[in-house]
Formats: sequence, C-alpha cells, structure tokens
Amino acid sequence: MKILSKIAMHGFLLIISLLSITPLIWLITGMTNSSNEIIGGKFMFGNHFTENISNLFQNTSVVASYKNSIYVSVITVTVSVLIGAMAAYGIQMYKSKGKKMIYNVFMVTMMIPFAVLMIPRYRLFAKLEMLNSLSSVILPTLVSVPIIFFFYQNLEKFPIDTIESSRLDGASEWYIFFFIVIPQLKATFAAAVIMTFTTVWNTYLWPLVALQTEDKRTLPLLLSSLAGKDNYLIDYGPVMVLIVISTLPVFIIFITLQKYFVSGMVGSVK
Repeated sequence: MKILSKIAMHGFLLIISLLSITPLIWLITGMTNSSNEIIGGKFMFGNHFTENISNLFQNTSVVASYKNSIYVSVITVTVSVLIGAMAAYGIQMYKSKGKKMIYNVFMVTMMIPFAVLMIPRYRLFAKLEMLNSLSSVILPTLVSVPIIFFFYQNLEKFPIDTIESSRLDGASEWYIFFFIVIPQLKATFAAAVIMTFTTVWNTYLWPLVALQTEDKRTLPLLLSSLAGKDNYLIDYGPVMVLIVISTLPVFIIFITLQKYFVSGMVGSVK
C-alpha cells in the first residue's frame, strides 16, 4: 500500500508538472514555427526561427523597448528596495509615539485601487510636463508600500541587542544599516528584488497611459501592440519570440536568487 501510494503521489505530481510547463514548451516550439503552423496547433519544432527573429527586429522597435524596460526596472528595483528597507528599519527600530500611526497610514494606502489614482496621477504629471518620459513611469514606483511591509515583518525578528551594542561602540546609523543590517537580511533583499523586478517588468496599465510614442514604449506595450491587431494580421511567430525574450530577465533573476527566495519569504533573520 505504501508503494502504491507513493507511485500515485509521484504520478499525480508528474502530471501537474507537465501541465505547468506545457505553455512554456508551446512558446519555445512556437517561436520556431510560422504563424499558420501556430494557429494550426503544431506542437513540434519548425524551421522558421531565423525568419521570426528577423521579422521581429526589422518590423518593431524591440531593442529600444528592451532598453527602456531594463532602464525602468533596474532603477526602480534598486531605489524602491533600498527606500523600503530604510523606511521599515526606521519604523521598526526607532521609538516614537507616532510611528504606529505612520505605519498604519502606509498600510491603508495598499487598499486604494490603482483605478482611483490613475486620473489624478495623469493630471499631476501632465502639469509637471513629464508625460511620455520614462521618469513618469519610474517616480510613482520608487516608494513601494508592500516592500516596506515586507521588510517590516522581517525586521520584527531582528536582534535589537546587536544594533544597541553597535551604537554603544560608536557606530553611526548608516554604518549599522549598511554593514550590520543588510548582510543579515540578504535573503529578504533577494526576495524583495524578485518581487519588485517581476512587478515592474510586467507593468502595463500606467506605462500605457503615460508613454505615448513608440520610442518610449516598454516591452509589455510592444507586445500588446503586436498582439492587439486584427486576428488575420497578427504574425504569431515574432510574437512568440518576443514573449520568450521578454521572459528571460525574470527567469535569470529568479534562478540567480532562488536559493535566498524561500528563506526570505518566510523570514531571513535567525
């Protein structure tokens, strides 16, 4: 019975795994097939990969869009994760009568849907004459309340005695944060980087509103422009290629930081 139960369990997990990776296999095989073969449901490798790559780079601004997405994501991830960690550290480690109220205000903002903020944000950037610039996409994301909350929860278990002894030894708050707190929160930072990068890389609605010319588009906007035509005009081969190369940075980031991700999600400080 134990052997049969193990066989059944592993068989079930194998089926679920195959179902999970089927869309990825379809994408990889699809970018080597023609549009008609993809529509026809061909699930094998073809010989149109070079043609699809050529059509994508010749007929779209994929290089410019890739650079825009990398630029926006790198700046946003670097600054927002650092600001989130600093804000959480200040709220958690400093004694103040109003810090709980400030933290609660931050949490309340998480309940406001983006649809409510979109028009005021658009009017603000229009008055500042910053629309159709990558800055209009970067600036609203530099302070991330979910990241502040994430670091705040992890810092609850941080050994306060370590910080207090460092202060007694004459260490500045900057030194304590960068050389004592950050090294012990490597897993938390890795998880925050993965979450922030994935969110920013795939952001669609606000860039669609704020970026108005082709040279400023990010990859999700470019993909939408290719897949948003009338069905009989869509060339699915280049679309498949674009989806795959758009997924690569997220895949690389996750593979690089995956050993820290799980521990960062459940709490990195022992």
